[in-house]
Amino acid sequence: MSSFFSIPNPNAARRLFLGRSGLVLSGAAIALLAGKDVLAAESDAKVSDVRILNTALGAELEAIAAYQIGAQSGLLQKPVLDLAVQFQGQHKEHADLLAKTVRKLGGKPVAAKARYDFPVDQLKNQADVLRFAARLEQGAVSAYLGAVPLFGDRDLSKAAASILGNEAMHWAVLRNALGENSVPAAFVA
Repeated sequence: MSSFFSIPNPNAARRLFLGRSGLVLSGAAIALLAGKDVLAAESDAKVSDVRILNTALGAELEAIAAYQIGAQSGLLQKPVLDLAVQFQGQHKEHADLLAKTVRKLGGKPVAAKARYDFPVDQLKNQADVLRFAARLEQGAVSAYLGAVPLFGDRDLSKAAASILGNEAMHWAVLRNALGENSVPAAFVA
């Protein structure tokens, strides 16, 4: 018993007591008992996760707008136009999920910009549109690759990795449509 009272840290004493008492507590209850530092760290992680999600949402909204430009350009042949509309739909699904997740975490989802600065004057033919879309998809792959390890909530990392896989497929298909090697390297940078 004297070892219980000789613990200088009150949080450690509570954990030791609860461990010896046989009580099983939820993670939230343990966090409350451990003190405000744990709660503050969880809050900081949630704020960081919302920031990352909103950055991804902003990129998805940009992709939706970019595919709209491509679809309305009149430069895409029917099979490529269908593909662009399909990819745009998948970006809309990503955006919807990201916005819902931001709200669920108590944040406010970013909105689409009123205007994006796309190089529309450089889009002269189907290949130009495909290269433009491929660059956006490549950027999305890199962005998600960088974001995956940053999430405090590992489930968000898994969701981001799933979206990353979809973006990588878009990029590969667009490269193929351009007649380029679909997967030119063993690793994505």
